[in-house]
Amino acid sequence: MKNFIVIDTEGKYILTELAVIDGNGKVIYEAFVADELNSEGRKLNTKTLQEIVIDFTELGKTKLIVCHYAEHDIDVLYRSFTKAKVEWPDFKFACTYEIAKQNFPNLAGYSLEYLSKHFNLQVDGQRFNHNQAHGAKYDALFTQQLYLTMTSATKLVVNKTNPFGTTRVDTPFQQHIDLKLIYQQQFNILTSIITEIKYDSNHQSRGATVIGEAGNGKTHLMMRLANETLQNNRLLFIRQPNNPKSVLHHIYSRILESFVEIIPGSNYSQLEYLLAKSFAKITADELKKRPKLTKKAKLILKSLLDDPLHIYNQLGSEHTEPKRRNWQFVEKNTLDWWGRTYGFGGYSIAIIRGLIKFCSYSDPYRRESVKKWLSGNQLEAHELDKVNLENWGENISQEEFSLEAISVFGKLSIADEPLIIVFDQLEGLKYHEQLLLNFGEAVKEIFTHTPNSLIILNLFPDRWQHFKSIFNVAVIDRISQYEVTLGKLSDKQLKQILSLKAQEYDIETLFTPDELHVILGQKSIRGVLNWASHYYRFKFENIPLPQNSKSFETEIREDLQTIKNDISQLQRYIGIIGQNVATPPVIQEKINEQPIEYSNNSTELQTYFTQQQIDLEREYNKNVIISDFDDIGKVITITEAFKPFRKLEIEQLRLGKKSIPEHIFIKNKSQVIGFLHTGGSGFTARLKNFNQLVINYKKIHFKLFRDARESNITGRIGKMEIEKLNNANNGEFIVMEQKNRVNLELIYKTVIDIQNKDVDINLATAFSNLQNIMEEHWLIKCM
Repeated sequence: MKNFIVIDTEGKYILTELAVIDGNGKVIYEAFVADELNSEGRKLNTKTLQEIVIDFTELGKTKLIVCHYAEHDIDVLYRSFTKAKVEWPDFKFACTYEIAKQNFPNLAGYSLEYLSKHFNLQVDGQRFNHNQAHGAKYDALFTQQLYLTMTSATKLVVNKTNPFGTTRVDTPFQQHIDLKLIYQQQFNILTSIITEIKYDSNHQSRGATVIGEAGNGKTHLMMRLANETLQNNRLLFIRQPNNPKSVLHHIYSRILESFVEIIPGSNYSQLEYLLAKSFAKITADELKKRPKLTKKAKLILKSLLDDPLHIYNQLGSEHTEPKRRNWQFVEKNTLDWWGRTYGFGGYSIAIIRGLIKFCSYSDPYRRESVKKWLSGNQLEAHELDKVNLENWGENISQEEFSLEAISVFGKLSIADEPLIIVFDQLEGLKYHEQLLLNFGEAVKEIFTHTPNSLIILNLFPDRWQHFKSIFNVAVIDRISQYEVTLGKLSDKQLKQILSLKAQEYDIETLFTPDELHVILGQKSIRGVLNWASHYYRFKFENIPLPQNSKSFETEIREDLQTIKNDISQLQRYIGIIGQNVATPPVIQEKINEQPIEYSNNSTELQTYFTQQQIDLEREYNKNVIISDFDDIGKVITITEAFKPFRKLEIEQLRLGKKSIPEHIFIKNKSQVIGFLHTGGSGFTARLKNFNQLVINYKKIHFKLFRDARESNITGRIGKMEIEKLNNANNGEFIVMEQKNRVNLELIYKTVIDIQNKDVDINLATAFSNLQNIMEEHWLIKCM
């Protein structure tokens, strides 16, 4: 039983009517003062004023008394007690008017009628009706609903926590509330495949396609897989590539970034676990084959058998001769095993040496240099000296190198546990056919060359059908060995998720039946949680609900744009680009030159941008692989996405067969945007050639970016070439600092999130808002 009562009094100075409602909404007392009239005449349930105040004393002396605008009710009651000659007890009051003003300061009004309508309150299935108001029982019943709603809400508001505010799982390494009853069968299928791979004597990789609509829990399921398996397996998460020339290098870079994620409950990363277990097992197996072991070998064997992670702390102290000799011992045994098992060709031996270097160092700077080297980048001379490695050749094939490196990890995992390789957020591939085809070929190559792996593709149902129509049979057969479908959940399951998110707060109290009907009617789990969040913010923060206000004309324009894109894609695919299949010129002009205006909720947009910016700034100092190919791919993705709203002609410049930085030429803006993040002689050679382009094309403005997190250029010639570019009237060498980087990533992430249906914003509105919040950003200016 709730320890409060709700009352409402009628009467200007002296009580004429009193209604009392208990905490459960039941009318427990209603009386009218004898000989007093109201608008409806005399009432049957009449008592003397003294009888009513005595009854009220018994009801209220041990309870909290809740009123709306309590000051008036207290005045009326106090004067009535005085007139009836009954002593005024020490009542305790709460006022819903004051609670609302304190906790929801931006509302337009605070009357009982306004608040009841604002919070969508209902009594007996009916909303507040002005014509029935100012009856004590009627008003008290709505005040009881209002008090319950606000006290449940204000506990959350005071803690500044919208329980439904964080709904997206962006990576499997995040931590979100997880109701394991949901999609448990699908989860069990995935873990059973991992077991099959583990006990397959050939360690053949297998593929699984996880199919579900946007926001239906595909990445969330990967999060559960990570939480449940990371103690044994290594999970590698890859978002969609963006550059057809470097699909495998993109995949490999994201694999390296995943490897640095820390195993929950430990101080070691995924990579440290994999390498410790692999090198320890290989070394131990090699030692066991020997008929006689030296004392040093016996000590190493015992240490590694006790715990493979001892490889990091029991092979000697940093910079000591024992540690150097012990790691030489591990390296020799590992390379001998690798040569006998897989041969000495290709990049593999160098990659294994680099991985052993990574393990042998505890200094973060040296480890970071080795990781950069392992990504295929060239290092500056001072970095090479620190880690005792040689630079890769200038003409290294990044794609061949990346495939071989991925294969190395798969082969090492045989001495550990199967890898889990997850491809997610792939929807944007539908806009780039060559990128999609190259991605299919890359996945096929990974299946062919990388053993001991479960390879998962998360896809929308229609995108899966599209992939099947584009990829060849060999690719489809490998990635669809298992199809795991995430279907629509029942209302009961969705309510369980809402209740889990709301924690101790009752969703039946937070939301009215009508609101729950709208919330549960959404097409996806994310939609359900988003609308729970919308209603929460509307009711308790006075933020308007999102409106779907696309006009008919807007919808027609959007449909025409979709048809145009589909025709263009079909033309490219069947090789009839030269034929005159085009959208009518008038429509084409409108689509290209007039931004499509949608009336999206500006508050929701601002919230999205703010949250993404916070996340990107938090991630800025994380270990990331910075790539010229990736960055120019981001710029291409952005410019292609906004082409319907801005006429942008994109090309690339050439300088014969010479290597130049990755770049795009925005022809109608006379702008070249390029990136050069590598170091060593590769930096100098490419910058020299870039400077020649600057000389050759004096009417074009050249911007060349280098990320501030990359090592400084220390070579004399490299620094001279930087100075030469900056001294040119049409050239700039720009060190991309944090703000510049975060803004680029925000623009790119907005495009990708829209394409992946992770956020309900359209590109035209997004571009308009991005212009407002970062009008001085170089890429926005270019567009």
